[in-house]
Amino acid sequence: MTSHLTSIKTPHHSVIVVGGGQAGLSASYYLQQQGIDHLVLEKHSLTHTWRNQRWDAFSLVTPNWQCALPGYSYTDGFNGSDPHGFMKKDEINEYLAGFVKSVNAPAREGVTVQRVVPRTQGGFEVHTSQGEFTADQVIVASGGYHTPIIPRLAERLPAGIHQLHSEQYRNPQALPVGNVLVVGSGQSGAQIAEDLHLAGRKVYLAVGDAPRCARFYRGKDVVDWLAEMGYYEIGVDTHPLREGVRDNTNHYVTGRDGGRDIDLRNFAREGMELFGRLDGLQGTRLQFANNLTENLDSADAVYNRINGSIDKYIEQHGIDAPPGEHYQPSWVPVQERSELDLVSEGITSIIWCIGFSPDFTWVEAPVFNGRGHPGHQRGVTAQSGLYFLGLPWLYTWGSGRFSGVARDAEYLVQHIIEGALEGTSRKRRSVAG
Repeated sequence: MTSHLTSIKTPHHSVIVVGGGQAGLSASYYLQQQGIDHLVLEKHSLTHTWRNQRWDAFSLVTPNWQCALPGYSYTDGFNGSDPHGFMKKDEINEYLAGFVKSVNAPAREGVTVQRVVPRTQGGFEVHTSQGEFTADQVIVASGGYHTPIIPRLAERLPAGIHQLHSEQYRNPQALPVGNVLVVGSGQSGAQIAEDLHLAGRKVYLAVGDAPRCARFYRGKDVVDWLAEMGYYEIGVDTHPLREGVRDNTNHYVTGRDGGRDIDLRNFAREGMELFGRLDGLQGTRLQFANNLTENLDSADAVYNRINGSIDKYIEQHGIDAPPGEHYQPSWVPVQERSELDLVSEGITSIIWCIGFSPDFTWVEAPVFNGRGHPGHQRGVTAQSGLYFLGLPWLYTWGSGRFSGVARDAEYLVQHIIEGALEGTSRKRRSVAG
């Protein structure tokens, strides 16, 4: 006699979506449109990251018109009135709350996906903190920013130094009294350094190789120019760098106070101290590479190169626009400092702004490269029925953003439909044969 417990069937869905951020919810939107049975599993709560892993003064660095989630754009759905502005943290979360409501995804929150295992008969086992599921297909939409990167030398820092990662930073007031070292000058590092600087904190910044771009140039937001020039339509298959573009660091710029450039040289003129790449630690003394000048010059070169491409576009199309200008450094390091003593400089906090590493160890399929990134073509992997969504440059610049994830989600759902139809056809041919 079969017991009641052993007779309970494992819940099955045609598609399981792992992750309830903008990517997973975009997938759900199109799956619902096609009438495909699915379930969204979210470790925390829907759009959790935006509410809980951004600092208080956070704002979008792209204009609001690029917020184009499926069925819920900034102007249509959210009814926003400032398409060329930059939403702040509270507005972003309000926008996302409206999107969550509009999609009304079949979702379960507070469920950690522990394993995704391909089955020999096809489909997948999905092991979670709340039991086991099966699915014909799985969309991994958990993003690519999983494990905060903190160098091992952090373990040797004096015990009195307050350390946190960029995802933990909220505001200057939450830090201990004293000076602050920010390590990393990508989007987060540059903006957090600015946030502290504007609050009157003494900031030391270890500058990396992140590029920068202008906020406004020749009468328009640079994003508007690049959109008009077709840059955001370029896929990795046609980009000059091909898949290598996925390794590029994002340009630092800000949407704060209506949007502006971030010029680290100006910060230096105002008292922020800049260093090259952090290289080592001896006791209480940090060592830095002598590459500050190189890193600043490289960022400015990208800045001027982007503006130059806009100049060329304006000239080629005979566009009436205000004159442009070539950026000239407002400050240069006279002599780079290679050491910094934490005690004598009064540094009480260090903020690590050097990014994240992916963690897809729970996906037990042979689709990853040596750095843990999935191999795919526009989100489609070599493992039948396994897809990725919401990764930076999954296909275009906007793939990991509000601007391009809808198109990627629609493409994957169409691929899922075509794959299901092909599978049904094969089964029919097999039976007929």
